[in-house]
Amino acid sequence: MTATVATARQDAARRTRRRRHSGIVPPWWFAVPAVLVYAVVVLYPSIAGAGSAFTDWSGIGAARSFVGVDNFKQLVQDNQALGALRNTLLLTVAIVVVQNGLGLLLALGVHTGIKSKMLLRLVFFAPVVVSPVMVSFLWKYVYNPAPDAGLNAALGAVGLGGLRQDWLGNPSLALWSVAFTVIWQCAGYSMVIFLAGLEGVPAELHESAMVDGAGTIARFRHITWPLLAPAVTINVMLSTVGGLTLFTQIIAMTNGGPGYATDTLSTVLYKQAFVYGKFGYSTAVALVLAIFVAAVSFVQIGYLRSRETNA
Repeated sequence: MTATVATARQDAARRTRRRRHSGIVPPWWFAVPAVLVYAVVVLYPSIAGAGSAFTDWSGIGAARSFVGVDNFKQLVQDNQALGALRNTLLLTVAIVVVQNGLGLLLALGVHTGIKSKMLLRLVFFAPVVVSPVMVSFLWKYVYNPAPDAGLNAALGAVGLGGLRQDWLGNPSLALWSVAFTVIWQCAGYSMVIFLAGLEGVPAELHESAMVDGAGTIARFRHITWPLLAPAVTINVMLSTVGGLTLFTQIIAMTNGGPGYATDTLSTVLYKQAFVYGKFGYSTAVALVLAIFVAAVSFVQIGYLRSRETNA
């Protein structure tokens, strides 16, 4: 089975080399207008604004003083920011692991020959197209602490009233309640990407493996999983960046509460800028977050790309 997969990869590599040698070059210059617009609208303001991280700018007027790295020193000593970093990492790990695991299971389930697979794909993907704000308010109602509303009412109806909780008001549960909401909405997105990868697995590889006596688990391990490497790379990268920069659901559901139990780095920089008027400090938090996300993404893409090569 491993030899068959290696042969398929070698054939794909030979086709790619033939396209390159035949003179078929991607027309990169088509991207120039979009790159210019992106540079003017996004890159230049971002780079110019990064200088505010070294000032005490309040966000009002042009008055500002250079404070060096004081904002970054404050960030290291800020317990709220350090707690937000912890929450951000916990949310990201939960989202990456559970969302992609669930997305893979859903993809495998609807990739079979069941008659309702198209309907199931639609149902599982439907939450993805709904606004995150709408989803957040929907689940905020589901998490209503009243015993006769939402999830608590459902638990009481099935005789599990003892499990009723203040899902968003309990500091021990609030973060995981938000994580579940994000996973519920985005698992369908991961499913679609895994489905695209499954569609690209040649059926003859599975047929050959079945002839050789390989079972379902063996075929998944030696054929499906290695060939899903590109889909895994995309899903892990998207869910990681999404988790590290999570903002909308937090603000809509808990506003970082109770206390600071669900604050993330994104909500901290928002509050510092627009609630406390500390734009200089907020920019420092944003700069650290951007560098952190870029570093994590760089390490991930290097590892996942090497996995694609060696799979």
